[in-house]
Amino acid sequence: MKTKYLIIGNSVAGVYCIEAIREVDRKGRITVVSDENIINYSRPLISYYLGGRVTKEEMAFRDKEFYQENGVQLILNRKVAKLLVEEKKVELSGGEEIEFEKLLISCGGEPILPPIEGIEKVKEGLFTFTRLEEVDRLIDYIQANKIEEVTVLGAGLIGLKCTEGLLERGLRVNIIELADRILANTFDQEASLILENALSRKNCQVRKEDTIVRVEEKKGRINKVILRSGETLSTSLLVIAVGVRPSLGLVESTPIRCNRGVLVNDFMQTNIKNIYAAGDMTEAKDFLLQKKSVIAIWPTAARQGKIAGYNMAGKKKRYNGLFIMNSVELVGVPTISFGITNPPDPENFEILSRKNEEENYYRKIILKDNKIVGAIFMGKIERAGIFSGLIREKLDVSSFKDDLLSDDFGLLVLPAEYRKHMVKGEGFTE
Repeated sequence: MKTKYLIIGNSVAGVYCIEAIREVDRKGRITVVSDENIINYSRPLISYYLGGRVTKEEMAFRDKEFYQENGVQLILNRKVAKLLVEEKKVELSGGEEIEFEKLLISCGGEPILPPIEGIEKVKEGLFTFTRLEEVDRLIDYIQANKIEEVTVLGAGLIGLKCTEGLLERGLRVNIIELADRILANTFDQEASLILENALSRKNCQVRKEDTIVRVEEKKGRINKVILRSGETLSTSLLVIAVGVRPSLGLVESTPIRCNRGVLVNDFMQTNIKNIYAAGDMTEAKDFLLQKKSVIAIWPTAARQGKIAGYNMAGKKKRYNGLFIMNSVELVGVPTISFGITNPPDPENFEILSRKNEEENYYRKIILKDNKIVGAIFMGKIERAGIFSGLIREKLDVSSFKDDLLSDDFGLLVLPAEYRKHMVKGEGFTE
């Protein structure tokens, strides 16, 4: 089989790549290969699916007509077994080959499995939480075995979203976290404590600065976890959610350059001509740090996929970089965070904050040289998007710094010239 455009991966980066290609090239053949058996789904919604808040059908962010309307050949439930860079082709599981002119690799990330003694003996009751098929298996196991209590290893975003879904199913949850706080990568101590207290009111116990060093099974089914602190917990279900790493298996034996992720330039192209990468497996420009980093979030994957698609189709478009951002509601507490939230050298930053623990309210603004470089909002997150725009525009906020912590802070506080810029539709779109 031959195709002009080949896309490996059918999540957000792949879909946005299709849309960008079709803006430029309406006729070139597009082929998409996915190792999953569903047309597409919004990965941030898998916790809602676990909790019963959405159906599987409601998780799709593009319907099946999308592929027909855009002339896309969609190959599902097939894995790309080998990438032959010099021959410009791939081999699928089963031996079929696809030749391409332009290639986007968007294989996403894969769950990290830490070394735990005895884990290789466990045949039942052990799960990760990154793909829809894993959630289906998790739900089936809970129902078949009448599970009432679950252990979750990891209190980052994946672990907490899984916890939320489990709590919504009426289960008790024990979280084990190695760091000194939950959501350690994006939240500080104050924000984490607010969430931890909210979790404790929802039948969830958090053990911090601890981890699982050994598991025990009975007839292949997990029944105990032993912590580094020496504590033993009985459990019939363990979810490992300590993070994800870029899925690099397909490119490891190729000339494509990698560091932590696949290295790309400002046009999302790898070091190999006509081969591009986007999404969670990609190491690209970080807007704030001005270096290459992996930012495994939905908006980044969408933007990178679109930039890759434009360039694959011949429309030169530059990726200017994004920064870490998360907007999520956990156990009824809406939260949003942007950029640098825990400066490694806080003495070189100015930090403004305001807190009301009883109302689950917290607001923190991080500034450097009178420019916002990070923010955390909890409880009240209205107008938080303005701060994302201020970070991108690198606007000097010294003239209205005293207003930043106000709940009424909005566009009217900003300089007139900047408001005019925003009305033209520029500031928040890129």
